[in-house]
Amino acid sequence: MRYLYAIFILFSVCTANAQTQKHSPKDQLRSLNWDVIGSVKFELTEKNELLPLFTESIRRFDNREFDLTGYLIPVKSGQKQQTFLLATLPINQCYFCGQNGIPVMIMIEMASAVPYSEKPIHVQGILKLEEKDASYKPPITIKNAKLIN
Repeated sequence: MRYLYAIFILFSVCTANAQTQKHSPKDQLRSLNWDVIGSVKFELTEKNELLPLFTESIRRFDNREFDLTGYLIPVKSGQKQQTFLLATLPINQCYFCGQNGIPVMIMIEMASAVPYSEKPIHVQGILKLEEKDASYKPPITIKNAKLIN
């Protein structure tokens, strides 16, 4: 019983510490390419579809080489990732607690799996735009991406 009590106390302290951890604005990545990605707005239709509204600044990159530096956000567990989200904030920043908001993110499909990293990574591939309901599939993807050193 003492063992369970000790685990409960440790869990409570760790949870409280994680919730009070300050966010660092300097962790957010900014670049002209992220500004292009961030230019996409969304419209909720009468059919409850969330459709992307692509600006001319992003349309000119459709089906062309595009590179970004960002934080790897896994969508599946594992040490190596082939399909993941790339974000302007690291995964340890709470996206939904109201302090930093939801960062700009896009889907990355790598040509081959890369190891998970908490540090920013630089990828390059073909930018694809899809004008479909963003509730089911990300509207912006970099496909056949490669890690750039």
